[in-house]
Amino acid sequence: MTNEASGAPTPHAPPPKGAAAVYRGATLFDGTGRPPRPSTSILIDGPTIRAVADDAVIAEDLPADAQVFDLDGRFVMPGLIDSHQHLATPPDRPSAEAVLRRLVYSGVTAIRDMADDLRQVGDLARAALVGEIPGPDIRYAALMAGPGFFDDPRTHQVSQGETPGAVPWMQAITDDTDLRLAVALARGTHACAIKVYADLDHTAVAAIAAEAHHQGIPVWAHATVFPATPRQVVMAGADSVSHVTLLAFEGAEGQLTSYKEKPQVDHQRFATGDDPRLEELFALMRQRGTVLDATAGMWASDALAGDGPQDAARAAANTELAARITAQAYRAGVDISTGTDYETDPKDPFPALYEELAFLVRRCGIPSEQVLRSATLIGARSAGAEDVMGSVEAGKLANFVVLDDDPLQDIDHLRSVTLTVKRGRRFERGEFVPGDSHAEEPGRDEETR
Repeated sequence: MTNEASGAPTPHAPPPKGAAAVYRGATLFDGTGRPPRPSTSILIDGPTIRAVADDAVIAEDLPADAQVFDLDGRFVMPGLIDSHQHLATPPDRPSAEAVLRRLVYSGVTAIRDMADDLRQVGDLARAALVGEIPGPDIRYAALMAGPGFFDDPRTHQVSQGETPGAVPWMQAITDDTDLRLAVALARGTHACAIKVYADLDHTAVAAIAAEAHHQGIPVWAHATVFPATPRQVVMAGADSVSHVTLLAFEGAEGQLTSYKEKPQVDHQRFATGDDPRLEELFALMRQRGTVLDATAGMWASDALAGDGPQDAARAAANTELAARITAQAYRAGVDISTGTDYETDPKDPFPALYEELAFLVRRCGIPSEQVLRSATLIGARSAGAEDVMGSVEAGKLANFVVLDDDPLQDIDHLRSVTLTVKRGRRFERGEFVPGDSHAEEPGRDEETR
């Protein structure tokens, strides 16, 4: 080609390999389970971590041209991961970019986008990866559901110009579907996973999971797919399941038929936090390594407050349900990731993920160090990216957060963030100004409504 353009500017691009930098004097919570280590240095080479060791050890073999950043004992932890975001239902590029900007300047270095209009999400992921826009890495799913789901208005929002259920990123599955082709089409969107949503029985869920795994990508599913029960979804091979309140349908007395016709939940059944049917389910999840993307705090958020006393009562009941079941899952040893499925007001300086982490600590009784593990290493596992992110270790991406105060002492100390390093690129918190846009937040997954 002649006269080839150089492309769009990439002001937020990661540094190239060979560009050395060292962050020394950290109090490091590395995400591996080790206690925080004082006087620790992180040596990075472009976008990756070359070494993590005592300050004196790193100083002995420091490249002569390395940039040196003194942290003076500040708390450092792996980049946060929000395991349940929606950026394009419906597509709104300015709003999505504002969300991504706030996330990365708040210490979030990766997210899972749980099915949207992937025409836009794919470009957002590319733009954030190469540095055209500031934002976390985006790992996103293509959706599969039964035909009955595709009169949902959201399916039209994400398929504008095409037929809902007949596009590669959002497919209606029937007994006649060629699943090998369907999964291949989904993979062609560059999706990292298949999301199994609704109106599929357990045999269909198992067939989708088997083909997805055969083609090398994971399955992210709703915790209840209707009529497939939580146990059936786990047994079918889902790598992660979303929305802890949907687990309440395990052992429900009412017949599970479809996404739109859910039986009433017996909230009193879960009041003591030791439901035996859930205990059996959690043992199975622990055995199979299924991650619970709890989205536990969503019903306590302003985003789902609703209007009037009836909505408020419903939100309060679901908030209590989420807290009790999440606490039981944690006690049972289930790996829990930190998804949100909503965002705070654009004028709020911090994202919804901070609210989710505080909910897990204060309402679910999970220790802060375990919540931070959920927001980092388990989040990476939920995204199928544990090999490259989730902990501060040699060989992984240079994704970490610098805080003035220790969030192990108070989870709200996350708000003392001063710096995010994502793929070696610095995002100084002081450069961030909360948006004043009144655009609607990106659409969220309203399956529990």
